[in-house]
Amino acid sequence: METIINNTFINEGQISDILQKYSKPDQAQVKDVITKAQELKGLNLEDVAVLTGINDPLQLHELFETANFIKDTIYGNRLVIFAPLYISNLCANECTYCAFRAKNKGITRKVLNQEEIANETIALINQGHKRLLMVAGEAYPKQGFQYVLESIRTLYESKTDKGNIRRVNVNIAPLSTEEFRQLKNENIGTYQIFQETYHRETYSKVHLGGKKRDYNWRISSLHRAMEAGIDDVGIGVLFGLFDYRFELLAMMQHINELEKVFGVGPHTISVPRLEPATGSDIASHPPFAVSDLEFRKIVAILRLAVPYTGIIMSTRETAQMRRDTFALGVSQISAGSRTNPGGYEDEIENEIDGQFSLGDHRPLDEVIRDVAGMGYVPSFCTGCYRLGRTGQDFMDLAKPGAIKSHCGPNALSSFMEYLNDYASSETKKVGTELIEKTIKELEGLPKDRARKLVDRVINGQKDVFC
Repeated sequence: METIINNTFINEGQISDILQKYSKPDQAQVKDVITKAQELKGLNLEDVAVLTGINDPLQLHELFETANFIKDTIYGNRLVIFAPLYISNLCANECTYCAFRAKNKGITRKVLNQEEIANETIALINQGHKRLLMVAGEAYPKQGFQYVLESIRTLYESKTDKGNIRRVNVNIAPLSTEEFRQLKNENIGTYQIFQETYHRETYSKVHLGGKKRDYNWRISSLHRAMEAGIDDVGIGVLFGLFDYRFELLAMMQHINELEKVFGVGPHTISVPRLEPATGSDIASHPPFAVSDLEFRKIVAILRLAVPYTGIIMSTRETAQMRRDTFALGVSQISAGSRTNPGGYEDEIENEIDGQFSLGDHRPLDEVIRDVAGMGYVPSFCTGCYRLGRTGQDFMDLAKPGAIKSHCGPNALSSFMEYLNDYASSETKKVGTELIEKTIKELEGLPKDRARKLVDRVINGQKDVFC
């Protein structure tokens, strides 16, 4: 029997009042919030509202500089790399912004069988990926939910002579508590689900059919997931459906609710913007289009508001926008992505059958070389998950800064492994120089750990972490 969950924690009236009160914050209010953010303890709803009201160029500069300071203090120069793997574009919902919607005749439906999933996984392993996000449309073939569980097993079991996938995160339809327990038993990493929009009226307008039309079932999904023992969860908003200022405050209410009930908030926040999708007019003409400046502002505000939560940037955005947001708080990026089932094995980027249009079409090796050239260490590490540093345990290490002595060295060793096994000669040169430079700049325990781990990889060992 499902636990009854209070679904009233998104308080639209409160959000409206706060946004109106701080629509034009004065200089002193902005200064106070930015000073508070530098303490790395997060912000409340009123603080976030103040930051959304910033338009002055000097204040924007200060906001961005503070976001950069927080990102560097907590995460250093590492950037986690992953790829989405779409196993199906079959869907029973009617979401007006999505190419996968049930009545869309403009795409070819495809459900990968287990052999095809294994082939897709091997194609990604051969690129160098170690961390995947498994994605499925919100309908399954005749096996039902068992198809999802079997697919996760296939992802983990697929191997090449150079390795395997070490962490599978999952983005699928909301489940019952018992189904979430079954999902947990498959050793997944993060369970990720987006509310798309927290504004109830807008939600009902863009979700016209299917179970996804039930706002309450979706908003309570992370409660059920965490109740079932999945302590790393990811949330997100599809920016462009409604006023981004409202969405940010509603997201904070959601985070506060999870922290109140479970003692810890989401592990990650994703920040997708509406992008063109086959058969969707609203995707090409967002009702609340978010400008590039506003988008950078969103990322920066989130970094100040929830400093220890990962921020994910997908390949929806252009290469340049992705570069711009690394310094503003983004800590994870997808690379070399395909959003059509079967796209990796066939090396086909079929945007017609994909969920949305991509902005960054570059292969993984080119993205890695670009990231490293900017001074960021691409991390393929999955050590925390496999050592049990998740949920509250992760936050207990992250908040006092202790996690950096693990994540920094692990990022370097996993990057060295990528360079040895997969990188082009040009990328290996850029990456090796960055690794040596980064180790040289470290001090104490992190430096000692990094040097030993990287040397072990150079000498032929794989999958070393602390």
